[in-house]
Amino acid sequence: QSKKARITEPRPKSHYAPPAQHSAENDTALHFKSSKQSRNKETRETHAFPPPLHQFNAFLTIFCLAGNRRFFCLFLFPASADLNDSQLSSHNVNFLRTPDLLLPSLTPFPSLQSFAMATSPSSPPPLRLLLPAISVLLLSCIFSSSESATVGVGSISRLLETQDRERAPPSVQVAAARGVLRRLLPSHSSSFDFRIVSKEQCGGESCFIISNHPNSAGPGTPEILISGATGVEMVAGLHWYLKNWCGAHLSWAKTGGDQLNSVPQPGYLPRVQDDGVLVQRPVPWNYYQNAVSSSYTFAWWDWKRWEKEIDWMALHGINLPLAFTGQEAIWQKVFQQKFNITKAGLDDFFGGPAFLAWSRMANLHGWGGPLPQSWLDQQLVMQKKILERMYELGMTPVLPAFSGNVPAAFIDLFPSAKIMRLGNWFSVESNPKWCCTYLLDATDPLFVEIGRAFIEEQIEVYGRTSHIYNCDNFDENTPPVDDPEYISSLGAATFKGMQSGDSDAVWLMQGWLFAYDPFWKPPQMKALLHSVPLGRLVVLDLYAEVKPIWSISEQFYGVPYIWCMLHNFAGNVEMYGLLDSVGVGMSMEGIEQNPIVYDLMSEMAFQHKKVDVKAWIDLYSTRRYGKSVPLVQDAWNILYHTVYNCTDGAYDKNRDVIVAFPDVDPSFISTSLESYQNNDKPTLRRSILQQDSGSYERPHIWYSPSEVISALELFIRCGDELSGSNTYRYDLVDLTRQALAKYANELFLKITKSYELKDFNGVALHSRKFVGLVEDLDSLLSCHEGFLLGPWLEDAKQLAMDEEQAKQFEWNARTQITMWYDNTDYEASLLRDYGNKYWSGLLRDYYGPRAAIYFKYLLESLENEHSFRLKDWRREWIKLTNEWQNSRGKFPVGSNGDAVYLSRRLYEKYLKNHSGGVAL
Repeated sequence: QSKKARITEPRPKSHYAPPAQHSAENDTALHFKSSKQSRNKETRETHAFPPPLHQFNAFLTIFCLAGNRRFFCLFLFPASADLNDSQLSSHNVNFLRTPDLLLPSLTPFPSLQSFAMATSPSSPPPLRLLLPAISVLLLSCIFSSSESATVGVGSISRLLETQDRERAPPSVQVAAARGVLRRLLPSHSSSFDFRIVSKEQCGGESCFIISNHPNSAGPGTPEILISGATGVEMVAGLHWYLKNWCGAHLSWAKTGGDQLNSVPQPGYLPRVQDDGVLVQRPVPWNYYQNAVSSSYTFAWWDWKRWEKEIDWMALHGINLPLAFTGQEAIWQKVFQQKFNITKAGLDDFFGGPAFLAWSRMANLHGWGGPLPQSWLDQQLVMQKKILERMYELGMTPVLPAFSGNVPAAFIDLFPSAKIMRLGNWFSVESNPKWCCTYLLDATDPLFVEIGRAFIEEQIEVYGRTSHIYNCDNFDENTPPVDDPEYISSLGAATFKGMQSGDSDAVWLMQGWLFAYDPFWKPPQMKALLHSVPLGRLVVLDLYAEVKPIWSISEQFYGVPYIWCMLHNFAGNVEMYGLLDSVGVGMSMEGIEQNPIVYDLMSEMAFQHKKVDVKAWIDLYSTRRYGKSVPLVQDAWNILYHTVYNCTDGAYDKNRDVIVAFPDVDPSFISTSLESYQNNDKPTLRRSILQQDSGSYERPHIWYSPSEVISALELFIRCGDELSGSNTYRYDLVDLTRQALAKYANELFLKITKSYELKDFNGVALHSRKFVGLVEDLDSLLSCHEGFLLGPWLEDAKQLAMDEEQAKQFEWNARTQITMWYDNTDYEASLLRDYGNKYWSGLLRDYYGPRAAIYFKYLLESLENEHSFRLKDWRREWIKLTNEWQNSRGKFPVGSNGDAVYLSRRLYEKYLKNHSGGVAL
């Protein structure tokens, strides 16, 4: 290999050293997840080769995947390697050399010899590929024995070629990259230069190249030249340089923001090695977002916030984001102008601004609405800006497509159409005003007509398309018939609706339905997946870090897929993750949390080797805080092995008592004082909602709380040295919150234990302590802008055009994070506390008073010697909720308080003796 045909390790001439990497010669285990390095070796997905094969140290693993009964690998050998087919087969290695085999570069090799010759050190760079078995297996279909397998690869490659041809001109992409630099680091606007290069110059793949600028002549002149195949690659290259040569760290503003103090002044930037650094993408796409992120996170964003997010995407190498904003305005045009739906029909169809995700997915209709015309117009303008910027940066935005969801008015307008009413989606009383939406059968001719009209309208309004469309049939809804032929007809018609509007269309499907609904057995899955021409459907294995579908479906039966990490449900605030197993598909429901997870995960878009996570973590804290502090590195090492090592395979949905108060009679609650444990099988994300009212789901705990308290102690001891760092203050507040939240769970069990023992004084004592803890925690959260309720509510109101809209939008915002969607006077919504948040203001104003009501009924029960009045408690709690949702009180939008002081004080008050810690 030449030096520029591979990822070249940075060698900065500064104090900052990049993480050490495992050498290729030592990588004897093949993994499906980029940084999969479980400390429990017996649980690793390992496929080691016998020692004799290691003698041929010149070979490189190109691509591996597990088949139905065998493990298939594609290897690359130099022409001098004396290794024949029989030797390979003796090691259970399957070297494919069929006449129609296509490598990712689409270069056919008829024999082992020609393949080896083409990939020898003297061969052209485009053929020297290193594609390890990483999380995204877009090209998994190459190993199918059927002829159609190579057709699928060719189809995806043709799409990539089409997108390359239609990308914005180089000058536009360079200007967009300069804009990102100007907004990120204005003091260094002249220190970097950007240039678009071809994929051929990148070695056949998308890449970025970092080199010393040939015309550098001191301050005021460019010092570093960053070349890339697209604007995204150039901007990602800028981030790679700042990260690995300058020790910088980039994060969402709410999670501490950027740490750029370690970047040297203009004129003194570290030089890279003379031959430059070339970093290739191992796979074409780095996916971002979840269909519900648009409601949990993006609902109230203005252009200023969207611009920051698109910058964040580019800096982190994301080139395949969803682009769902403004689609209601497109639907309005299609339904009104082409299908005669009235405004009243659409008012009943569209949900409110905070609930549009579920309205789009046919889970509910009308809830939180109707949408004002100003909202529709405003969001369409926003979408045009979003798409324009994404295209300028060379991204591939994914637009929505028609899934069959139609307004109720269609029944009267098209009486002969095959329209079914879906079942109840978590409403209390199956109220048809909100639930039980209407779905047009995909086999009806009207389906393709609507699908085509929607695609064509988007292309006309936006002026262009990237040809990839997201559509999720039956998201958390079950098809009426399980006949595979019928399922196949549904899929075929869905794709035909896209293709009739865009002949180059590719369907991107969230694979959540396969994880969520037991309806989807192998025959039904295969029927849906094979209903579309191979290469025209890409599946997101949405929850692969916990419930991978690829492993139980023969890798989606040969259909290309992307290994995704869902990680976060409903935007809940929880320190959680599995750093040893991340991929390049980010499908979280809410962002602006757990920055370490996304920092590492985004890096996988350009990693070709396993990451030494321990070494990476040590450098992470140095980059994040701008200096190396041994104590805080030790703390992060503890967190790596505890909160960020969730290997139990259990579903994680934050059910901490403070934010998800148990709606049960206390007699149903286990009074064991042991730490909460969850050793059950993985639970689907909303299965708790299907439990009866007498059930109680314990909070998920997968680590030793005492170890995390020890990490907190180390963090606090670094307070004097790091208090000036906003990133440190965020992490300190978050870690203190995490420890106190788990302590509150144990405190709640003490209350129920005292109640069981009829200990009135014990219940009173621990109840006061619990409510006091909630108030103290609220004060702590107010110390950082990342944990405030105020911005969520104020952002909602700022998008309103008048007072009536402001009231509606604020009600939407308050309802989504508390109890939605419907409830009666004495029966809580099944979606209560689903979008719970640890936000200052919400704890003091809602969670604390709610807990106090429950404790009041506990004490009353003991004092009057009668059973717990559950119905009365519910009535008063629901009344509190409804009043809070309709209230208009304001909350701070800026932080207030000393995070270091409060963290230290709360540690001393609640955790020091609990953990056996020391006074600070």
